[in-house]
Order: sequence, then C-alpha cells, then structure tokens
Amino acid sequence: MAILDKFLESGVRHGTLEVSRPDGSKTRFGTPTEGYPNVRVRFTDKAGERRILTDPRIGAAEAYMDGQLVLEEGDIMELVQLLRQNAPWDRGGEVKEKTALKLATDKAVTLIDGINRATSAKKNIAHHYDIGNELYKLFLDLEHMQYSCAYWPEDGMTLEQAQTAKLAHIAAKLAIEPGQRVLDIGCGWGGMAIYLAKHYDVKVHGITLSEEQIELAKVRAEEAGVSNKVTFELVDYRAMPKRGDKFDRIVSVGMFEHVGQAQFKQFFKSTAELLTDEGVMLLHTIGRMGGPGTTDAFTRKYIFPGGYIPALSETVAASEKFRLIASDVENLRLHYAFTLREWYKRCVANKEAIIALMDERFYRMWIFYLAGATAAFESGSMCNYQIQYTRLRRTLPLTRDYMSAAESALRRR
Repeated sequence: MAILDKFLESGVRHGTLEVSRPDGSKTRFGTPTEGYPNVRVRFTDKAGERRILTDPRIGAAEAYMDGQLVLEEGDIMELVQLLRQNAPWDRGGEVKEKTALKLATDKAVTLIDGINRATSAKKNIAHHYDIGNELYKLFLDLEHMQYSCAYWPEDGMTLEQAQTAKLAHIAAKLAIEPGQRVLDIGCGWGGMAIYLAKHYDVKVHGITLSEEQIELAKVRAEEAGVSNKVTFELVDYRAMPKRGDKFDRIVSVGMFEHVGQAQFKQFFKSTAELLTDEGVMLLHTIGRMGGPGTTDAFTRKYIFPGGYIPALSETVAASEKFRLIASDVENLRLHYAFTLREWYKRCVANKEAIIALMDERFYRMWIFYLAGATAAFESGSMCNYQIQYTRLRRTLPLTRDYMSAAESALRRR
C-alpha cells in the first residue's frame, strides 16, 4: 500500500526492511548499515496491512500477534529496533514543543486511564502479575526473581549477578541501621525483602496486591531462612497510614509505574506519613527523560492497564508537596535495555514452554512487549530513576561516599 510504503521509505534509512505482500510483490527500504538490522517481513493477507494503517498505535502489534505479519529474516526484536533506531529520541531528533491540542489530549488520556483507585488497582495488578508464577520463572533471574531493571556495573555479568548488584546498589542508598523497620511497597516475589533480611539486622514488611506473588514470596522467605524477619501482606499502600504504622526505611522498586498519574500525590502523602522523621526512602521507577506523556495503546490494553511512566519533573513535583527531600537522584540510562534483552533471550529459549502454559498468541504478545520496551530504552525516551528521599536534611552523611562503601561491602559478601 502506498501510504505504508511512504512511511517506511522515510522511516527506514539505515539498515534494511523488505516487505512481501500476498500478491507476490516485494519492496525494500533503507540501506545496509553497520549496527542496524536487516529484516524481512511478509503480510499473509491484506487485512494485516490495513490493520496497521487503520490504527498505527496498536495495529502492528495485533497483526504480529495474529500471524498476519510474519518475520522471515530477523525477529521481532530486530524489527522494532530497526524502526526505533532510525528515529532516536536523544540525538538527531527535532527539538520542538508539543502543541496545545496534543498536550490537552495526552493529559485527558492519562488522567482517565490513571484514576487508579483502590477498587481497580488490584484488578490492574492481577492482569499482569497473577497470570502464573511459572511464566515468570522461565525468564527472570533464578535467585531473586526481580521483575525490574537490573544493575550492570561490570561487563560480562549474568542476569543473576546484575540483579544481585541492583539489590546491593539500592540497599546502600537506604543507609540501613540495625534494628530498623523496613517497608517494601510492591514487594513482588519477595526478592528485595529477603535480601535485606539476609544482610541486615532488620524487620522487613513487604506489601503487594498480587495474590500469586505473595504466596510464592512467603515460600521463598521460608526457604531462605528469614521468615522470622520478613512478613508479607496483601494490602494497598493507601490503607496503611490509617493504622499509625511508622517505618525507618521505605523501598519501592518497579511499583510506582502502576500508581497512575492521578494518584501521585496520594502515593507521596502516604509514604510521607509512613516514614519516621529521620527515615529514608528509595524509589526505583521507570521514567521518561522528556516531559509528561501518555501510555501507548498497546501497553494500556495488553500489558499494564492503569499504568503510567512518570517524568522526573512530575515525580519530584508531587513529592515536594509533602516536604520529602529528594536527597539523591540517579538516572540508569541503559541498564533496563540490558535487562530486557536478557529476558527476551530467555523467553525465546523457552518458547515452547510459554506456549504450553499460555498459547501462541500470548507468546507473540509477550515478546512484542519485551522488544518494544527494549527499543524504548535503547532509542526512545525511557530510562530508570532511583530517587532517594529524606524528611530531614541532616539524616544522611554530607557526601555520597557512604553509598559506595556500603555497596562494595555488600557485593563482597
């Protein structure tokens, strides 16, 4: 179709994309370039191509999921990489502001989608996390089951080593002291809570809205020998301040993306109320390197309903309202891209097992999600932020040296 050809002609300049159609015609776009993939795709029917033209935001994903778009050379990771790599966010892009209409539209979509009240939050979490622990075991790291960005301080690390390094990196920023109480918001399968309990003389309370996660977290804590120091609870973070609980340290890894823009203030109000006066909080979240935006249609429909990737500006603006001091901010620019590529490789290696657990359409959806996310971190505007918060300016040492010292000590254990 001429419209799609016109788009591909302007969108694929480096690397090549060959498109075959049901009538036997073939069209090639781009020029072979070192560092860019060469991909060949085939449309099995005219409806697949029409699907993309009718709804570009989600059409390509669904055409691939339904077998209307077939990869004959290269894979879905390389196809998405090719398209994204030709239009990088951080270099060569046109510097311009969004129009007033675009800003208003984005804001409306985000607010409607992000009214993540307690009644819908559990359902949204279940959509992604209660699809079966066995699926996640097939591609996450074996020891900690961390479904969040790993940390790669050295070349050649395995996923397992990088996830352990991530836990050490975060623990060092918490500046934990013996006897403290730690709250883990969005505790997943318990990896962070168990790690802290094994390395520190502390009590850790992990909370989540995923029934599948919490049951496995309890088992894993028992197996790790720390069930006397770790507790897990199925509860919304918004319900906790009413109890009058206080925690010396709060950590939240990969959960803030599920809060929804409309609930940012409530999140920071709740955490400020839960944190002791001399407490420290570490927030680890996917973020945007540009300003506020919207969640793409594919992610909203298939992956994280109710989720939203925050810009640093709106995250800090929301926390400032409750006198939480952003005492340290770090941008993990490419670490999630490395992590996602490892997850993708493991999913591809376990293709038959995933299809047996779910079905083939789910498998295609899942690897499309991982491929799209990888491209967003390699060439798009996505990154990871780690923001350390305190309530008092004198709580922590004057320099960041304590972080490096604690992290080195943890990684030697």
